[in-house]
Amino acid sequence: MTSVGILAVSHYTPEKVLTNKELEEKLDTTDEWIRSRTGIHERRVASADETTASLGTVAAFRTLEKAGCAPEELDLVIVATMTPDSILPAIACRIQAEIGAKNAGAFDVSIACSGFAYALALGCGYVASGMARKVLVVGADVMTRVMNWQDRGTCVLFGDGAGAALVGEVQEGFGLLAQDLGSDGRGAEHLSIPAGAGARPVGEDGLVPQDFTLQMNGREVFRFAVQVMGNSAVRAAEKAGITPNEIDLFIPHQANSRIIEAASKRLGVPSEKVFVNLQRYGNTSCASIPLALSEALEEGRVREGDKVVLVGFGGGLAWGSLVFRWGGLLPEEPKAGAA
Repeated sequence: MTSVGILAVSHYTPEKVLTNKELEEKLDTTDEWIRSRTGIHERRVASADETTASLGTVAAFRTLEKAGCAPEELDLVIVATMTPDSILPAIACRIQAEIGAKNAGAFDVSIACSGFAYALALGCGYVASGMARKVLVVGADVMTRVMNWQDRGTCVLFGDGAGAALVGEVQEGFGLLAQDLGSDGRGAEHLSIPAGAGARPVGEDGLVPQDFTLQMNGREVFRFAVQVMGNSAVRAAEKAGITPNEIDLFIPHQANSRIIEAASKRLGVPSEKVFVNLQRYGNTSCASIPLALSEALEEGRVREGDKVVLVGFGGGLAWGSLVFRWGGLLPEEPKAGAA
């Protein structure tokens, strides 16, 4: 089976910054309250003319440019999102068209904040099996548009952004070493957007605007996350045959600083090996992991041969962990017609 890894990663965040201080003026909350309970200082907000697809398209273009990959080389575009611009068509089809990936299939993955982990696992599977050579995996969300801005316990947590990763063949011994995916649908109601689809369609009697926004049982989600993130990462590391001491960088879903601390402790990874950027962006849902990975690479936190653990969790309830040995890029193939 082909060894498969991440060839390039990039991200995009909107220019507008919404600080905790600004939220103090709109909500019964304080900067100190938000920081102490979540670790978040500010988040990004998409402009009126930006969409999930447009954010994802920028991240996609940047990733292809970094990899030196032409859009026509892509076999598949997979987009993870929980805030699609429309129920139909898939966001992946819009991005596929925008970037000119005329030879690629395209589909969306909808599993909330675990979405990028699932999409990345799928992309790796397509390449490993020989069904594809290059797969673009995008995570993008405009979470600020599904917020109830009177729910101070939830709306302060989220922000907008996008990230993308190009997946392809790498040298043997590099790339994806193991994964752990799981779900527990018994907790589905703890994190949901109740209305707007088939069960409770637009126009149904009795619906109120809040029914179309994200609703979260914060206590139950916190309890779930603290348990599952660390446990999933441990299982993935064990499958990969590595010990906590061998992990060079742990990149968890950027939801809450206390959840990250608990997961790191369960995995046995010290804080200096944990990448955190939620203080600048909040929880960007499907964009969270690729955004963090992209910034970790920019800061030189990931080097050739490093063992990197990515972990996501979210609505479903669901979780996903992947372990990579970074690098191992194949020598660049000569272009057709090159001397």
